[in-house]
Amino acid sequence: MKFMLLIYEDDAERVEKMDERMPHCAAYVEAMRKAGIYVVGERLRAVGTTTTVHVAEGKTHVFDGPYAEAKEQLGGFHVIDVPDLDAALAWAARCPSAARGRVEVRPVWPHPA
Repeated sequence: MKFMLLIYEDDAERVEKMDERMPHCAAYVEAMRKAGIYVVGERLRAVGTTTTVHVAEGKTHVFDGPYAEAKEQLGGFHVIDVPDLDAALAWAARCPSAARGRVEVRPVWPHPA
C-alpha cells in the first residue's frame, strides 16, 4: 500500500539550514531504498516561490504564495510502498523532519485499473 509522507517545517529555517540537514535526509532516503519501500520523493523550493491557482465560475485566479498561511509549510514529500499504516507511521517517525516539524502520513488512492 502506498503512502505519501508530507513534510512540514518552518520554511525559513529549513532553507537556511538545508546544507547541514541534507546528509541526514539522504541517509533516511537511503534506508528506505535499502528496505525496498521507496517510490519517489523531492524537496520543495522555498514557500516564497509558490503560486496558487483557483478557478471560480470559469475564471482562473492566480495568487502569489501558498494556499494557506501557517507557521510550518510543506517542504517536501516521500512516497513509500509498505504493507500497512503502522509501517508507514514507523517510517514517518524515522524522518529527520519529524523532530523539527511534522510529517503527515496519507494513503495514496490508486487509480482504477
